[in-house]
Amino acid sequence: MSTGETARRPGVGSALARYARVAPASIALAVVVLATSIATGTLWSVAAVGRPATVWAAGVTTTLQAGSWWTPVTALFVPEDPLQLVATVLLSLTVLAAAERLLGTARTVFAFLVTGVLAVVLGVLLQAGAASIGELWAKATEFDVTLDPTIGIVGALITASAFAASLWRRRIRLLTFSVVLVFVLYNGDQNNVYRLIAALLGLALGVILRRGSIRRLHRSSHQETRTLVAGIVAITAFGPLLALLPPGGFGPLSFVAALFQQPAVDVAQVLSRCDTSYSSNCRAELLLVSVQGPGALLLSVLPLALLLLTAIGLRRGRRFALVLGIVVNAAMLVLPFTALGDITVVADDVSALGPALEVLLWLLAAILVPVASIALLIATRRQFQLRSPRDAFVRFGIVVVCTFGLLALAYLVAALSSLTEFVPDATVADVFASTLRRFVPAGFLSALGTPIIPTAPVVWLLYQWVGPAFWTVFVFATLRLYRASFTGRTVADEEHFRALLREGGGGTLGFMGTWPGNVYWFSADGEAAVAYRVINGIAITLSDPVCPPGRAQRTISEFVQFCDVNSWVPVFYSIHGEYLPVFEALGWPTMSVGEETLMHPQTFDLVGKPWQKVRQAHNRGIKARISTLWTRWDDLSPLIQTQITAVSEQWVSEKELPEMGFTLGGIAELKDPDVRLYLAFDPDGGLQAVTSWLPSWRDGRIVGWTIDFMRRADGSMSGIMEFVIASAAQRMRDEGVEVLSLSGAPLATKPDADLAAAGEGEGEGDGDGPTAMDRVLAFLARTLEPAYGFASLFSFKSKFNPTYETLYLAYPDPLALPAIGNAISRAYLPDANAREYVALARTLVR
Repeated sequence: MSTGETARRPGVGSALARYARVAPASIALAVVVLATSIATGTLWSVAAVGRPATVWAAGVTTTLQAGSWWTPVTALFVPEDPLQLVATVLLSLTVLAAAERLLGTARTVFAFLVTGVLAVVLGVLLQAGAASIGELWAKATEFDVTLDPTIGIVGALITASAFAASLWRRRIRLLTFSVVLVFVLYNGDQNNVYRLIAALLGLALGVILRRGSIRRLHRSSHQETRTLVAGIVAITAFGPLLALLPPGGFGPLSFVAALFQQPAVDVAQVLSRCDTSYSSNCRAELLLVSVQGPGALLLSVLPLALLLLTAIGLRRGRRFALVLGIVVNAAMLVLPFTALGDITVVADDVSALGPALEVLLWLLAAILVPVASIALLIATRRQFQLRSPRDAFVRFGIVVVCTFGLLALAYLVAALSSLTEFVPDATVADVFASTLRRFVPAGFLSALGTPIIPTAPVVWLLYQWVGPAFWTVFVFATLRLYRASFTGRTVADEEHFRALLREGGGGTLGFMGTWPGNVYWFSADGEAAVAYRVINGIAITLSDPVCPPGRAQRTISEFVQFCDVNSWVPVFYSIHGEYLPVFEALGWPTMSVGEETLMHPQTFDLVGKPWQKVRQAHNRGIKARISTLWTRWDDLSPLIQTQITAVSEQWVSEKELPEMGFTLGGIAELKDPDVRLYLAFDPDGGLQAVTSWLPSWRDGRIVGWTIDFMRRADGSMSGIMEFVIASAAQRMRDEGVEVLSLSGAPLATKPDADLAAAGEGEGEGDGDGPTAMDRVLAFLARTLEPAYGFASLFSFKSKFNPTYETLYLAYPDPLALPAIGNAISRAYLPDANAREYVALARTLVR
């Protein structure tokens, strides 16, 4: 990629050299743990800590009882087995390197040692003290020892989060603590507890290193919130599998591992014995037989699969995923009390180690994760509003119900035809009950009575596989449901609207009509369209009608009649002055709601004093070797896409106020294939700024571009946006583009000189100063300026010496203005909650 038009990509060698300069301590740790694993022999050990390495391991028996005072330090540099060696090297070269980039090498080493050593010391003292009073976890882990460099890595990472930007600070802390806590709850060995202590120490150390500056919480964008919630749900889904990791652990929820570790039994022997003589032990033995085989194993992991399915849907903002997640977690609340008697076994084993009250607390802890997950989903429910169309949901229901019915019928018919071939002897009622059990995960079976086990091969095959087959269909049907979006418009409608845009009409803001939330009205002959949305009975159109110039009046009149039939109040928002005669003929009042700033690339240059500020920024960018890229989202590499998302989320996270929509696009709108991105990069390939441009056509040819999305990275060059827009104007000049719109500035008024030049002010109120409505809008502009900076944005756009075109609101009845104002505010802030409105009010008061 060439300078001035494309972004430069550094070579692999220079990237590695730069990495080595930034993360020497991380590389050193990776080398050290590799060397110590070879020297101590843990590299060759597939078991837990081997005897030769015990001298370096920390624990109650080594650190305290044997007096090996050095072990809290050495335990941070020796991995206990090959798997931990691989994990440590990977985490050191990635996670610790990221921390080192934020903290610097010296502070990273300090944070690694302080949090790691203190975590091990405090953990050992905690174990010893708790074991002395008979605490269950401490008694179970008293003789375990620890070799684990990841303890210090976790502590250093959380320490470094204090120095991260608000977006990454939240991501690092939330996801790291989620992972660590899930390990503690499900695996629960002392290493995981030490990591949790190190993470808490990292929080405190971060505050100290930032000289006591406690960073306030920052809000997330809707997309970021959905991503974080989905990530947390996905982490909890893997929790039961973590209980299987060696050495098995003793966390409050580690009993869940028993669901996947059922003891193997001789099926034929049990069936033969219980068929001959059904004893008191037969029920327990038949329960174990019922969970043997691959089909039963797949059903055992069903709750985990459904939680992952939930996470996928939450990431996409699906309402169905929200409901599914709540239902699955509610079912998980029941699991501890129905898990094939395993809870009883665990309770019996645990009760031998401690008092009954502590056993009860451990068992109650089993509901902690699902309860917390349900609370999280309910608290963030406003973020998951995307519903599926009715016909898609009907198809989903038909597929799921029919699949269940056919599979259940197949098993039922086969079982009834072999009624005498069950152990124990089965009745018709038993077969019906057994049919329902085939679709239930193994952990819930003990609550459904004594199982009956078929001995006929065909029935046994159905016994194993009808459940997994049904849930497989359910998963794929749900994924298909996630892809179906209810927008109130069909794909054909959107294609028709885009085709009309390409013919012309809609103005410079017309492409915004393709954004989610808008639906379309088409004229009877299909040659005209209006994009609109209905909020509380107010039909708000967006920009000019999409039609040939000669039929604007007819299009507007027909749309007004359409709204009248539906009992809606039509409101035309952000229309241009050329349509005002149509509304004057209708007798509608109009008012200014903003100013659009327009540049004309064919006459664009940077000559003269009026262009001095822009020219200086443009020259500064050239001297700094800033490069640019004109592209589409789909043509970008995943790395650059991630950079764009990070820059956007950083911008959103630093604002306490609600994220606006309607005429203001976000990341989702960047991904439209008709939208172009203009990016700026520094000489090292780092993203400096990103802008998006919406097309406007005439007779199928692009004649204009309208800027929408503007974000600059932290630490970017001063004047980077001036450089980007000036560069874009030069590019558009070379391509023959007629109009470059810097979009509308809400509540703005054009400079007085331009008012006079345009001859505005004639008509009502002329000579009497501003009207009452003008004064109201001016008051709103001043009031909202601290919150959203509309005037500042308008002032920035004025640097480019644009021409101004007023944007208007046309409405049928002044008495409807309060309802219209409420509907427009809802359009801009569709998901704002009470807390965000309080934040807005607080900002305005300040």
